[in-house]
Amino acid sequence: MARKTEGEDPQHTRALTGEGDAALASALPESLTVSIELPAEQHEPPEDEAQVALEEIVTTPASVTPVEAPGGGTVTIEVVPDIVHVADLEAEPSTENPVVPLPADDDLYSRRERKRGPAATPEPSAMLTADRLLEPKRNRNAPEGAWPAFVYAATLHLVNLGDSPAVRERKALDARIAKRLEGGTRFVPVLTRKGGVGKTTVTTLLGMALADVREDRIIAVDANPDRGTLSERVARQTRSTVRDIVTHSAAIKDFSEFSSHVSRDETRLDVLASDTDPLLSEAFDENDYNVVADLVSRYYSICLTDCGTGIVHSVMRATLQRADGIVVVSGGSVDEARLASETLTWLEANNYGHLVRNAVVAINTATHGTNLVKLDEIDAHFASRVRAVVRMPYDPELAAGSVVRWSKLKPFTRSSARDLAALVMDGLPTTRNA
Repeated sequence: MARKTEGEDPQHTRALTGEGDAALASALPESLTVSIELPAEQHEPPEDEAQVALEEIVTTPASVTPVEAPGGGTVTIEVVPDIVHVADLEAEPSTENPVVPLPADDDLYSRRERKRGPAATPEPSAMLTADRLLEPKRNRNAPEGAWPAFVYAATLHLVNLGDSPAVRERKALDARIAKRLEGGTRFVPVLTRKGGVGKTTVTTLLGMALADVREDRIIAVDANPDRGTLSERVARQTRSTVRDIVTHSAAIKDFSEFSSHVSRDETRLDVLASDTDPLLSEAFDENDYNVVADLVSRYYSICLTDCGTGIVHSVMRATLQRADGIVVVSGGSVDEARLASETLTWLEANNYGHLVRNAVVAINTATHGTNLVKLDEIDAHFASRVRAVVRMPYDPELAAGSVVRWSKLKPFTRSSARDLAALVMDGLPTTRNA
């Protein structure tokens, strides 16, 4: 750095040097030049700049561009066209160990491109599926029916025509009877205003048809206050009655204790007998029935109630209040059909119209006078008032009035009972609150 002073004012000089130096100031030349060399300035970056500075950068100078400085002189700037990071150089793939790309989605979970042999690319574990490793199972169930079974056997089990139409119809009926129920026991009373029309027999057939197909528990309770005979339709295994259930209700804690008071048929239908003493049977009232019904609700899915002819009895009121559906039994004579229709009228007049609309009428054609009336007209009459009508045929196994053996019934009788059971199940709600 150089500093040059020319033409200094003498008075100003005297002020700087003082009056004592006046002689020295007069001896100075008119011009003076002083040259001072300063050390090169070194810039140290601040700490915040050093933290963000780029490191490990390889630069390649390409050109030198002179730039004229504002105060005179020139500044040289090096232009760097390419900046290559060291990490990028290390990430370049090696030709010695090539990386195998992953298969596409279509090839990842599919074997369409490869039928045999190993795959061209490594397979993921998702390729080991059950449909790939296991052979498909053939339907080896033999078809039911004469002709389908013959074709199945003649072709060495290669041709399966399926079940015959009759078998398919039977299985469809089984599915209706085995309908799943949720939310508590369903109560189905069987009633009529006239005795001797086969009400107990219909209750027995209905219970056997249900128990023969369904896997849950079915019970038929004899709630006839006039000495019912429901227990005589099955092989009796105990002397207990509904009175014993009421008396020992507090001691019954599980199903094994309750089952000791019932008789079980070959179809697994449980039957609870009524009192055999007429004096005691009259004491079986609404409260007693509710005690029995509450215990039944713990262990059974469906409860059939064989009601008496006293439709105004207090037991009938408790029975109808719990009913999810009803079966009205009618004979094949004029007066029997009329009394059955009057039963429907009484129910409608006492706020049970919903039960009438959902009811099933079973016409017992084994009663006297059936051959003298037009059964089609009786069917048409009840069809206009209820949901369905079923005819129950005559059967020697039923005519004796003794123990009913399901396996000994005629096929048409069993078929009619199954139709009745399917119709009853169709009308029961699948789910409801307990």
